[in-house]
Amino acid sequence: MELPRYPYRQSLEQRSGQPQRHPVVIVGAGPVGLTLALDLARREVPVVVIDDNDHIGSGSRAVCWAKKTLEVFDRLGVGEAIAREGVRWQRGRVFHGEREAYAFDLLPEPGHKMPAMVNLQQDQVEARLVQAVQLQPLIELRGRHELIGLEQHGEGVTLNVRTPDGLFDLRADWVVACDGARSPTRTLLGLGFTGQVFEDRFLIADVRLAPGARPRGLDPARPERWFWFDPPFHPGQSVLLHAQADGLWRIDFQLGRDADVEAEKQPERIKARVATMLDGAPFELAWSSIYQFACRRAERFRVGRVLLAGDAAHQVSPFGARGANSGVQDADNLGWKLAAVLKGEGADALLDTYEFERIEAADDNIGHSTRATDFISPKSALSRRLRKAALDLAAQADFAKPLVNSGRLSLPTEHLESPLSTPDGAPWAHGPAPGWPAPDAPLEEGRWLLQTIAGRFALLACGWAVELPGLRCLTLPADSLAAQRYGLAPGSVVLLRPDAIVAARWHRFDAAAVQAALDRALGRPQ
Repeated sequence: MELPRYPYRQSLEQRSGQPQRHPVVIVGAGPVGLTLALDLARREVPVVVIDDNDHIGSGSRAVCWAKKTLEVFDRLGVGEAIAREGVRWQRGRVFHGEREAYAFDLLPEPGHKMPAMVNLQQDQVEARLVQAVQLQPLIELRGRHELIGLEQHGEGVTLNVRTPDGLFDLRADWVVACDGARSPTRTLLGLGFTGQVFEDRFLIADVRLAPGARPRGLDPARPERWFWFDPPFHPGQSVLLHAQADGLWRIDFQLGRDADVEAEKQPERIKARVATMLDGAPFELAWSSIYQFACRRAERFRVGRVLLAGDAAHQVSPFGARGANSGVQDADNLGWKLAAVLKGEGADALLDTYEFERIEAADDNIGHSTRATDFISPKSALSRRLRKAALDLAAQADFAKPLVNSGRLSLPTEHLESPLSTPDGAPWAHGPAPGWPAPDAPLEEGRWLLQTIAGRFALLACGWAVELPGLRCLTLPADSLAAQRYGLAPGSVVLLRPDAIVAARWHRFDAAAVQAALDRALGRPQ
């Protein structure tokens, strides 16, 4: 598809010379900033998005989009297109040398609208998001607007912005920094990072195979994630392979910490590596990059009226597809909270829970990412021996398979200690507890549960209808898959948050208890 642009135009502030006050200004027009803008607009909150560029970034970059992220995209009107245009997959295989150590399935059960994973190049995903933003009258997307200064005062924030026509001030009630790993906003706030930078270097090569080529048994009709430890075509290192849209394949080669970056960047050297891996099958090199990565996060995700999301707030290794996915989930967590505060429906403390929950998620992702990196790149002879033992055992014994870590794939974090959750008052046999992500399920007439609640608070009632003013209530048959997934019996109810997290549940409906849980979930004083 042709990638859309958002060219520079003078704003009303520039033409009039008078700063305008905006409810929300988002800095950064990547997947996270665009997702948040769409979410806020659907909640009737006007948004200005500024970016120092005027077009979508080049290269595939992020590729894997997880089920939770796809559900967010679906709620915002772009999920079906992304799932249709991308490559769906749910099975992965891990090899030690040429021998398969084990295989896994990310979504073994049926009855979900969105697949476990969709591989689609980041520029294609951003294109879908930009198109949706440009159709939304409550969003103003301003290209070539570079943030160079930021000052908080009283009840707002003033941003100093550089454009082709010079400097001007932009005023906002709230600012959200979605401006990437080198975030100017974070720098202006003086926030530091906690975590570590890894020395290993990796090469990304996106290649297009000649028609009919199937080296190493690749089957485009059955896309899978393949990961090799110490393969014969790249001895002593690791290689990751993914199918992408448009007939592309993503290959990640581990190069090691002592790699000569300038030499490894040379196209002929890259092609030689790829040719060896593909058994000499004809291919075209479409894009390449060499990267290092960090596993770290900002000290805080909220400083007064400025909030951080995505890579501006946290960074992880690419193994496990946790970077862009966790950023989109930041936006999912923040959008409804920010809208509730702006409308007076939620207390200011609600935004502190964004920081609490998403730091919890960031630490969870960083932990998984760091452990995967330590397994992929062992630092000592003992670590290498332990890894080899785990890989050898995994092919024969199930207990050893969890010890093999080629990157735990992205899953949403459980917020079991969230201050927004109401603890269970009685034991439950099964089903997601307060703070757990809410699973999707099919409903009658071809509908889906998460699509039906549409990013609002919702009450699921089993067996018979209940009503509460201002709250969406869904009745689920006791024998339905949805009731089974939530552990519901006739008479029980579950309160869901707008970001599809369980807020509370009861074995019997009590209107006062539900209202108290709703107040708690909105950060209102109890």
